[in-house]
Amino acid sequence: MIPTDGRHARRRSPWPIALGAGILAVVLVAGIMVYASLRSEERSDFSGQVATTVPTEPAPKLEKPPALANWPRWGVTHTQYSADNEPEQVIEQATGLLGRVPMVQNQHIMGWGVGNPEPSPGQYNFGDLDRRLTFMSSSRGLPVITLCCAPDWMKGGKAGRTDWSKNHTVAPEPEHFDDFAKLAVRVAKQYPTVKHYMVWNEFKGFWDATTNKWDAKGYTELYNKVYTALKKVNSDIKVGGPYVPIESSARSQEPSELTGSWGTVDQRALDAIQYWIDNKQGADFIVVDGASMTNDRGNIPDDFAAQTKFSAITSWLRQKSGDLPVWWAEWYVEPENSGWTEEQRTAVQATTLMEFARSGVTTALYWNPQMKDEGECPGCLWAPKAGGEMPMAGLLSGFAKWFPAGVEVSEVRTSDQRIKAIGQQRQSVMVNTSGEDVTATVDGRQVTLRPYEIKWSGRGM
Repeated sequence: MIPTDGRHARRRSPWPIALGAGILAVVLVAGIMVYASLRSEERSDFSGQVATTVPTEPAPKLEKPPALANWPRWGVTHTQYSADNEPEQVIEQATGLLGRVPMVQNQHIMGWGVGNPEPSPGQYNFGDLDRRLTFMSSSRGLPVITLCCAPDWMKGGKAGRTDWSKNHTVAPEPEHFDDFAKLAVRVAKQYPTVKHYMVWNEFKGFWDATTNKWDAKGYTELYNKVYTALKKVNSDIKVGGPYVPIESSARSQEPSELTGSWGTVDQRALDAIQYWIDNKQGADFIVVDGASMTNDRGNIPDDFAAQTKFSAITSWLRQKSGDLPVWWAEWYVEPENSGWTEEQRTAVQATTLMEFARSGVTTALYWNPQMKDEGECPGCLWAPKAGGEMPMAGLLSGFAKWFPAGVEVSEVRTSDQRIKAIGQQRQSVMVNTSGEDVTATVDGRQVTLRPYEIKWSGRGM
């Protein structure tokens, strides 16, 4: 069926029709012109799809997540293109990269690589989600689902249609909050091995233009309905929010509870978080996302020192929430057009992971930037369509192995401040934050690190 946007204005055929023409000819010509009219409208006004037959495959049989002594802390979010979009040999490599040290793996229920899970009320299509969750299971992932986004019919659109141009900007209408909670329940029953859920994504659609503030009340109403519904499915399910983006600026004159050499946090985001804390029905963890960069000056005072912003925000969240586990659903460290090499990019990421570990973050999910086609892929975990491990994959695996949640993190002495380091009882990790070779004493040993080199070293043995 051809996608439509609901405007079926029938135009008269411009062709002259002879009086003696047969009825069949009239019908055929009119039909052709109506079809052409609809195609013209659809190309200009609608970017999406119309549901036809809804698949009814049974739920996949997923292996139980691996039993681990500690929650891994580190993980990835699957995005538009991931391992399930790759050739078979690359799928095998990606499975090995993500599974060699089990990590948290997250997938949204609509968008970011999967289709509409409920195109019409009560008609479910979990084919894409099944495929992603099956891969997560095969690669020994600890599965997480983000409950975003919502089918069009919950957002003022037409049942059976999916307008992807609006998917990421519109929240469910309040009268459909209960419907969204029911969809969450259906998802939870489809995937009983999934025990962790984040509610919504970045407050999408919850901006109040009249007050120029976040609609924390509206979001919290949706969150509470979802939280209550999921707990009824299984009390062991863990639910968190509010997943609000935390932005900062360098030149802000507005008062804020959080400021530092890295900038000033937008107080409106902190107010939204505080409202959710005060009015939620319950929560098993608190979720946010953000970037080290300011909106107006990029990373300040420099690319590496800017990463301390994540520790400052984490400490604030733990203090305000009564020490709820803190999840960073996304984080970003690279300004646009940075010109960074892969080595410099990974070095900055290493200092970010150090900040997460030392500040007690429970979960940090890397937004995997995999691309569709073969070629340069900055920050990717594997080379698209070609295979081959990229540096960020090794960094995440190393932190998952040595710095899971609950491990005691200690500072490591360095004789040169250009080398940043942290450790635990058995292992330390260090990174050269400069673009030149540095020789220094780190943890009592002399080392030489190449420009932006990351090095692991055993200790206490």
